[in-house]
Amino acid sequence: MYLVTKAQVKSVVGNINVSEDFYPVLNQEVERIIKRAVQRAKENNRRTLMARDV
Repeated sequence: MYLVTKAQVKSVVGNINVSEDFYPVLNQEVERIIKRAVQRAKENNRRTLMARDV
């Protein structure tokens, strides 16, 4: 499952070409950020992710 779509990426990068191998790596990085944010929220006894967790 991709957390970030190709269309979203293209809307940000504009006319820059994006290699197919970029998307899985980007997805892994986003997943890592989310998991780290979840851990931070848990450490602060919260069940809600907030901007400060990123």
